[in-house]
Amino acid sequence: MPRSAQLRQGPAGALVPKRRVPLLVGGLLLVLLCAGVFALMQMSRDASVAVLAVARPVAAGQQLTTADLRIAHVVPDPSVPLVRAADLPQVTGRSTAVPLSEGSLLALSQLGPPAYPQQGQAVVAVAIKPGRAPARLSAGAAVRVVTIVKDTGSTTPPPAANPVAAVVVDMSPTVDGTGTRVVSLLLAEADATRIAAAGSDLALILVGIPS
Repeated sequence: MPRSAQLRQGPAGALVPKRRVPLLVGGLLLVLLCAGVFALMQMSRDASVAVLAVARPVAAGQQLTTADLRIAHVVPDPSVPLVRAADLPQVTGRSTAVPLSEGSLLALSQLGPPAYPQQGQAVVAVAIKPGRAPARLSAGAAVRVVTIVKDTGSTTPPPAANPVAAVVVDMSPTVDGTGTRVVSLLLAEADATRIAAAGSDLALILVGIPS
């Protein structure tokens, strides 16, 4: 077949090979796709609002300061009453009703007179020796508290440790030269006495939070 038969007349009189037509169409579709993605990103950005988030762990009953909060941009959910960034002056100085975890969004329901711990719960301070808790443990972490069974020299195997579910609400710096740290734990009131009586014979296991 003559080469002239494989060419068609372009709009300006130029000859365009037929095999280039799919490339031109593909390029046009790619441009349209990029434009659509950009438009969706712009719409999402326009729908977001500036709200207040927690910049560091805050204990229940503590008065909020500007250092405790930062600004985050999110798409609001009508069912969650978040605090707008513009309301920072009204929020500063108010007390927290519950502990606040770093990175969480501040909600109006978290402010007010202390309502913590709730009925059936208790907060216990325990001494944790070095090597008995993850290095990056922080407030808000879900843990399992395990009592360390001492070796009594008996031939009878010691009973298996019965872990207790708890949440870390506060951690102090090292209290002595041994590296021991005081950790405040929120747990069921029924387990509080047993955990408090264990003294420093405890270990903490970091666990995941179910989604």
